[in-house]
Amino acid sequence: MGKTAFVFPGQGSQRVGMGLHLLEQRPDLLDTYYRTADEILGLPLSRLCWEGPEEMLRDTSVTQPAVFLTSMATLDVLREQGIEPDLVAGHSLGEYTALVSAGVLDWTDALRLVRRRGELMAGVNAEVPGRMAAVIGLDLAGVEALCARAAAETGQIVEVANDNEPGQAVVSGQDSAVERVCSDARDAGAVRAVVLEVGAPFHSSLMAGIEEEFAAELAKTELRAPRVPVVSGVTADLVGSADDIRGCLRRQLAGRVRWTGAVRTLTAAGAGRFVEVGPGNVLSGLCRRIAPDVPVNTTNDARRLARTIALAGHEPARPGAAA
Repeated sequence: MGKTAFVFPGQGSQRVGMGLHLLEQRPDLLDTYYRTADEILGLPLSRLCWEGPEEMLRDTSVTQPAVFLTSMATLDVLREQGIEPDLVAGHSLGEYTALVSAGVLDWTDALRLVRRRGELMAGVNAEVPGRMAAVIGLDLAGVEALCARAAAETGQIVEVANDNEPGQAVVSGQDSAVERVCSDARDAGAVRAVVLEVGAPFHSSLMAGIEEEFAAELAKTELRAPRVPVVSGVTADLVGSADDIRGCLRRQLAGRVRWTGAVRTLTAAGAGRFVEVGPGNVLSGLCRRIAPDVPVNTTNDARRLARTIALAGHEPARPGAAA
C-alpha cells in the first residue's frame, strides 16, 4: 500500500452544515474544538459552520478559520482511531492544518493565524477589487501566455494563482483582466473558463502588500521542525525547518499554489494512499487525476469517513470513547 498522505483542503471547500457528522460520532469535539475556537476568536464560528448563513460563511475572514476548524476536528477523529499520516500537504489555507498534523504548530496558534490571514486578504479586496477564475482544458504555459496578453491589453494585473492539475489552472487578478483571460481562453479552446465565488484575488501580486504585516504575526508564533515530512504548496518540495516553513507561509500569500508538483512530490516520497481530511472533495478529484494509480479516500460525510476508517483496518470507536 505504501505510505499514507493526508491532504488538507483550502477555501472553496466550505459548505453550511460541515462538521455535523463529526459531532454525531464524537460529541466531545464540541468542547475540545468548537467552543474553544468561538472563545478564542470572539466569533460564533461553530454556528456559522453548522447553520450559516452561506453568504457569511463565504466571507474570507470567516471561511478560512471555518474550513481549518472542520479539518482539525476531522483530523482528531482519525487520530482517535489510530490513523496517522506518513506525509502531509495542504492546498493554500490547508497547509496550516497540515502543519498542525505534523507537529509544527499548535492548533490554537494556527487558528489565530488563519483568522488574521483571512482578514488581511479580505482587506486587499476592499481596496483593489479582484477575482479568480478556473481555466480547464489548456496547458499551464498556454494560460500563462493568456495572462500576459490580458495584462498588457488591459493594464491590469492577472496571474496564474493555482497550478491545480495538468489542464486546470486558476488565474487571479483585477476584474477586467480576469474576464479577458476567460474570454480568450474560450476562444483558445478551453473546455471551461469560469469565474469563481471567492472573496479576493488570492495568490497574486496584489497580495504582496500584506506580506510584511502577516510576517509579523508569524514571527510571534512558535513553529517547530515537523515530525513527519511536509510538502509545501509554494515550492512543491519537502520543507524541513521551522524557518523555511515560516518563509513559505509568508510567500504563500502572493505566491502560486503548485498543487500538481506537490502531489507528484508526495508520490515520489512513497505515498500509496491519499486521505483528504476536512470538508469537500476537491483535492480528492485533483489527486486522482494527477496520480491515477494512487487510491484516494475522503472524510466529508459520515459514510465516507467510516469507509476511510474501515479501509485503514480500524472499526469506528464508540462516540466519545478514548482511542
